[in-house]
Amino acid sequence: MSTTRLLGFKVTPLTRRRWRNFLTNRRGVWSLVIFLILFGISLPAEFIANDRPIIVSYQGDLYWPVFHNYGEEAFGGVPGLTADFTGPFLKQRIAETGGWMVWPPVPFSYDTVVTNLPGPAPTAPDGLNWLGTDDQARDVLARVIYGFRISVLFGLMLTIVTTVVGVLAGAVQGYFGGWIDLLAQRFLEIWGSLPSLYILIIFSAVIVPGFWTLLGLLLLFQWTWPVGLVRAEFLRARNLEYVRAAKALGLSDWRIMIRHVLPNALVSTLTYLPFTLSGSVAALTSLDFVGFGLPPGSPSLGELLSQGKENLQAPWLGITSFIVIGVMLILLIFVGEAIRDAFDPRKGNA
Repeated sequence: MSTTRLLGFKVTPLTRRRWRNFLTNRRGVWSLVIFLILFGISLPAEFIANDRPIIVSYQGDLYWPVFHNYGEEAFGGVPGLTADFTGPFLKQRIAETGGWMVWPPVPFSYDTVVTNLPGPAPTAPDGLNWLGTDDQARDVLARVIYGFRISVLFGLMLTIVTTVVGVLAGAVQGYFGGWIDLLAQRFLEIWGSLPSLYILIIFSAVIVPGFWTLLGLLLLFQWTWPVGLVRAEFLRARNLEYVRAAKALGLSDWRIMIRHVLPNALVSTLTYLPFTLSGSVAALTSLDFVGFGLPPGSPSLGELLSQGKENLQAPWLGITSFIVIGVMLILLIFVGEAIRDAFDPRKGNA
């Protein structure tokens, strides 16, 4: 079987076949492209939606408020006060000295309270607040951008950690078998029967909610998803000829597991990763929706969805959150279908 190299990595005919199968699914390819574009836009959120300018020129010096908090004394103001670049004093002061400011496209951060609204919050979309404001007078578009970023990053981290833990547990079960596998299976049955949602709500009510605490709590119950897949592959492969030959050559069990069995066991796991990512995002959104997620004030798509439920007179809140969450999950599902087709041995010829 001939191989080629791409950027220093070996590309086998099997890999090329899988890549062709993935590209054949145009819906999945375009979904991946759109998702990466949206995620790429949300990553530098501070440069897109912020109530502080990106760069300020004052008396020949350059300042970067997007990275650093400056006091008013740096611009000839009152010492001890944080510089408010949206206020008339600093605007006039910088203009008088021939300076200038470069603002993000959206001049609001996720926690900026918008003043001078045309009416009581929440207000409808207009030329300044493109998606309107929520019931706390915060710009909805800014909260969507920051909320999209934190949702995807949370989902990625949860997916990666649960996959690593679950694959390791399944590999140990399947390779060694015997009492290890028997006891681990009984533990998984008991652990899987626990009412995870109620336990998460109880812990969230007792522990101060935060990004890392929620990640740890969800990890407790979601690490089991790849165990069955990996365990079955290791149970099948541990008695094959190449594993017996490796044992006869004196290779250690862990080396055989990692170098020879694990690559084959990961094939089925990889096809589930986009679906697991979408489930992780949905889990965070659900907890935020019921009020047991991220701390109050955090940019959260679930909290925005809850605001839409509580403020039926402001339909833009519910519509915006529904579209953003729905599009995100649909894109991930389409990508997952394309990856599943890519690893399907019945599609294409090796």
